[in-house]
Amino acid sequence: MGLFSFLTQEIAIDLGTANTIIIQHDKVVVDEPSIIARDRTTNKTVAVGRAAQQMHGKTHENIKTIRPLKDGVIADFHAAEDMIKGMIRMITRGGSFFQPTSLRMVICIPSGITEVEKRAVKDSAEHAGAKEVYLIHEPMAAAIGIGIDVEEPMGNMVIDIGGGTSEIAVIALGGIVTDKNIRVAGDELTQDIEEYMRRQHNILIGERTAEQIKIEVGAALPELDNPPPDYSVRGRDLMTGIPKEITVSYSEIAHALDKSISKIEEAIMNCLENTPPELSADIYKTGIYLAGGGALLRGLDKRIGMKTRLPVHVADDPLRAVARGTGIALKNINKFQFLMRE
Repeated sequence: MGLFSFLTQEIAIDLGTANTIIIQHDKVVVDEPSIIARDRTTNKTVAVGRAAQQMHGKTHENIKTIRPLKDGVIADFHAAEDMIKGMIRMITRGGSFFQPTSLRMVICIPSGITEVEKRAVKDSAEHAGAKEVYLIHEPMAAAIGIGIDVEEPMGNMVIDIGGGTSEIAVIALGGIVTDKNIRVAGDELTQDIEEYMRRQHNILIGERTAEQIKIEVGAALPELDNPPPDYSVRGRDLMTGIPKEITVSYSEIAHALDKSISKIEEAIMNCLENTPPELSADIYKTGIYLAGGGALLRGLDKRIGMKTRLPVHVADDPLRAVARGTGIALKNINKFQFLMRE
């Protein structure tokens, strides 16, 4: 510990397409949707996170909502910078009067990210005030968060289904041996629900409503042991233009999501095919670990288990598994130095 180490604030960020989680001192200090609202006339950011999410789909012409990340990477550089700054301000809002002079950040990134996209994450963090930036791949962070000893000579398969990307990786000896990154995840499933409602029920719904349907009655299998109750959906009738309400069941939604889930299954099979035989033997014993918001989809673990004939384990609190792993990597920065790219 240096003399001025108290001037450095250390934070771990899970910069997700749908949600951003910030961990400080082993505690989740910020858990907000990855969205900002901007005033078109002044070009100033008027809301960040949950406040901006409430405006999404309900704004007038002077305000626009922006999701800075698309498919797990930064799509709007300035919006991402504003969002990171806004969320860092949320930490210090209720904090002490004394402000730290420098920030050390560990940020997790998708495994299939390009050098240009990596640079965009690093630059956004630096512009938001970071003096030191470390990057860690999401499947690795998820594995650490689940509690897997990543440095062991033992193969483990981790699937992280986030908002923008699904990351499938086989990890051994502190490195990613084989990985598959597909841009089919939570956002794609939400779009499938919107599309299904329009096609099947002639009702137009917004992104937020589709997201809510996915949470309430989303399922990967048309038959579940303990099914959720039917859910009432309100939207605009495409025939009359008048608002109307309909009821949907989980089996209908399972049918709507089938095509996208099949793509995720295909990617898992592809990753298993490319796994070295010794690691395949390990995975047969250890099974598959699911993390990310997509892991909460009812029956997904069962469906993947049926497809791969392997045991499937869902992480405790899968939504925060990646953030937890990023926080552990930050705390043991010297031990996990080899995982980082500064």
